[in-house]
Amino acid sequence: MSQNISITEEVRTSEERAAAVVAGGHGRVFGCRKRVVAIALNAFREAVRDRVLYNLVLFVLVLTAGAIFIGDLSAAQEAKIIVDMGLSAMLMFGVFIAIFVGVGLVYKEIERRTVYAIFAKPVGRGEFLVGKYLGLCLTLAVNVLVMGVGVSLALLYVGGFGTPLAWSIWPAIGLIYVELMIVVAVALLFSSFSSPALSALCTFFVFVIGHFSADLKTFATSLGTHGTRLFFGGLYYLLPNLSNYGYITAAGHGETPTVAAFLFASLYGVVYICVLLAAATLIFSRRNFK
Repeated sequence: MSQNISITEEVRTSEERAAAVVAGGHGRVFGCRKRVVAIALNAFREAVRDRVLYNLVLFVLVLTAGAIFIGDLSAAQEAKIIVDMGLSAMLMFGVFIAIFVGVGLVYKEIERRTVYAIFAKPVGRGEFLVGKYLGLCLTLAVNVLVMGVGVSLALLYVGGFGTPLAWSIWPAIGLIYVELMIVVAVALLFSSFSSPALSALCTFFVFVIGHFSADLKTFATSLGTHGTRLFFGGLYYLLPNLSNYGYITAAGHGETPTVAAFLFASLYGVVYICVLLAAATLIFSRRNFK
């Protein structure tokens, strides 16, 4: 009888330990999420205080005025010009924010020495980087959303509520946002080990070369020497293929990416961003701030 009681107590104890381990694991996951969200919201508030979002009002006003002016000049081409101008400006504004704000996400914390106070708390370096990344992505999401609404309103003003371009441009806008998320991740990777000026320059080069990455593969196959083929072929697979997101011209003609192309570009972006964030976390975790 006593033996049965002891066995029962052992089983109960093991169950309680297992439940405690599971509860502790859930608690750590919840705590990690909470810390990442707090850092992301703080990064978003810093971007707002730096007047990053103030360009939205200027953008919408200039675009609306430009739509009226262009509509008087170009008759049948006003909608296409508005789409080309609006989406191109959206990409350029977003890249400007992604590079010049993204490279300072880590550096400003180190320069102000606030990073010591942050890491004195139970905050991991990976949590810090992911939180900063998500905060800037939230800033860009607000930018892209408001700019997209501005372009749609300008199209509705010029072509009326029946114009299909006001709605068909949104898949292209979604791909622009994924491209900006990749640029932010590239900027964060460089800023984890380099100075802001060099990080901005390298990120800009990656952005430019990424739009011509398909040409890199063609150029690599046309070269004679084996070493140069390997070099340019390696660049093709190493750098992000941003040509997957170039639908601005097609959107001006009312064309939208297929569902397969949109999903592939989105999945490619998510995988590439995860790799970049993992590399940035690995480098940043070994960085000495002394």
